[in-house]
Amino acid sequence: MRKTATTVMTSTLVGALLAAGTAHADRDDWPESFTMGTASQGGTYYVYGSGWANMIADELDISGGGEVTGGPVQNLALVHEGDVAFGMTTMGPAAEAEAGESDLAPGMPLDNACAMFPMYETPFSITALSDSDITSISEIPDGASIGFGPSGSTSDTYFPEILETLGVDFERQNGGWNDLGGQLQDGLIDVIAFAAGIPIPAVSQLEVQTDVNIIEFTEEEQQKVLEEFPVSEFMIPADTYETLEEDARAVSMWNFAIAGCDLPEDFVYEVTRITMENNDKMRDIHRSAEFTVPENVKYNEVLPFHPGAARWFNENGYDIDDDMIR
Repeated sequence: MRKTATTVMTSTLVGALLAAGTAHADRDDWPESFTMGTASQGGTYYVYGSGWANMIADELDISGGGEVTGGPVQNLALVHEGDVAFGMTTMGPAAEAEAGESDLAPGMPLDNACAMFPMYETPFSITALSDSDITSISEIPDGASIGFGPSGSTSDTYFPEILETLGVDFERQNGGWNDLGGQLQDGLIDVIAFAAGIPIPAVSQLEVQTDVNIIEFTEEEQQKVLEEFPVSEFMIPADTYETLEEDARAVSMWNFAIAGCDLPEDFVYEVTRITMENNDKMRDIHRSAEFTVPENVKYNEVLPFHPGAARWFNENGYDIDDDMIR
């Protein structure tokens, strides 16, 4: 019996050592560290992306973190060039980048950025101070100074065109969300046009410091925007902000995490697995991560998937067609 027990223990130990050796071998081509391109501080991308990077770094025991960037458009370029391993983007800028129509690289397809996993929808919403008496889009005065977020962000790319389509005349301002929130509170700008996952930290902070109006689209305005832009219907739940008394009508665009297409397949597989199998930890990072679930993978019809990410989804019953895999 002692001999049998010893044999079993020895076999178990050898098996464990072999498994450990295999795991180590599988990581030989992994990067020693990684960076996730986010956006400006005060926006959802920064909170979500930095928290995600810290979680992945802890789970995989490698160095990683978030980096402040100009947002979705710049993230596509940074990932394409290999300046960051991962990034976050929305489907509108992604389609333009694939077609070689990115403002940062006109005429050059940014095709080395692959889809990894779904994040959440980005609603387009408008905030003004309550004492401005702006309670609707049609009440925004001609020549109003409107902050559209960082240059090249989803908001800056699409919201000016959306408001122009709705007949708004404005002066365009750019800046980080926290900075624009301070300018709004100080009366330096009249309105902020946000495109970010909710709740937007800068809006929540404004609510604590002053009275604000969160302005919704009318049904007619929403329909007109749906006809002209790559967005979907969306309702901002009333419990998102203290200011809201009922759901607010908006439009939205899906966000996906992206990875350099040349990153090792096993590395991206593990990153995807950890993200998709730990939604409770993701929700602890940011409330919007309740939508960071496998079934939402279907909302990417633009970017090809990284083979490592596609392998995890296909293994778990979320089929990705071969022509959507790089």
